[in-house]
Amino acid sequence: MSRKTAPELDASIVIAAPPNRILKAFFEPDALSAWCQVKHAVTLPRVLGPYAVAWPITDFRDEILGRLGGVFRGTVMQFQAGHGFFVADAYFLPPDSDAIGPMAFEVTCTPSDGDKTTRVQVSQRGFEENPRWRRYYEVISLGWEQSLSSLKSLLEQ
Repeated sequence: MSRKTAPELDASIVIAAPPNRILKAFFEPDALSAWCQVKHAVTLPRVLGPYAVAWPITDFRDEILGRLGGVFRGTVMQFQAGHGFFVADAYFLPPDSDAIGPMAFEVTCTPSDGDKTTRVQVSQRGFEENPRWRRYYEVISLGWEQSLSSLKSLLEQ
């Protein structure tokens, strides 16, 4: 009997911008709207700060998750300027079904090339064996690829 591995998110990109500017884009509502299509954001880059972002609800229905969009929320447990942040007790609240969580969400910025560029690493962990969790990771993996590419374009203009 083969065991399926737990899905998780690990996405990264190299951006020609300093770490503090990149981290700012994860917390400023206007920036989140520009690169991640977030409709509303309540985020605070400090320990015990909220990290809540909401996307518009789609007309499209995923066969497992229902309509997409909804809210991702958690609590900032660590924030280190110039390096990254960690959000614990994170949940995705889809518009039409039960919450998916708890999860951990982490963003790490590592300067490279003599501080001319920064490697941005986004990871998300947390899983229960069921089709909804597996589908969630499939959907967000594609979403993060597109979002990180948009973040790069926004910050390198």
